[in-house]
Amino acid sequence: MTKKLLEEYKSKKAEIHELEQGLLHLNDNNAMMISDTILNYNSGYPVPESVTGVDWDKVYRTESIYKKKIETLSRECAEVEEFIESISDSITRRIFRMYYVNGLSQSAIARRVHMSQTAVSKKISHFFKME
Repeated sequence: MTKKLLEEYKSKKAEIHELEQGLLHLNDNNAMMISDTILNYNSGYPVPESVTGVDWDKVYRTESIYKKKIETLSRECAEVEEFIESISDSITRRIFRMYYVNGLSQSAIARRVHMSQTAVSKKISHFFKME
């Protein structure tokens, strides 16, 4: 597991939430609406008439793209969570969980684990040097 992947965790979780909200509200705006002009022959001769409707192909494509992206991001986030939970040292595991998963600052973590901010920073740096 790289430091870069750990640092991307919060962004990926936020993106999952955004995509889930996008799925819930896919038809709330006019982005999926199309309009076209047809010729209406009801009167016996062609009269141009405007019609509007939902572009269902676009809806299904967008749903599919969002769902695949959510699945991929969820899998990547699960890998990060499993990696953090596999860290054998309790204090390092707690620091990583608070820093990378919960998004706490190093100074906030230091207060919670009764260490200095410098010690927390060194724990993180030392872990990656050992890898």
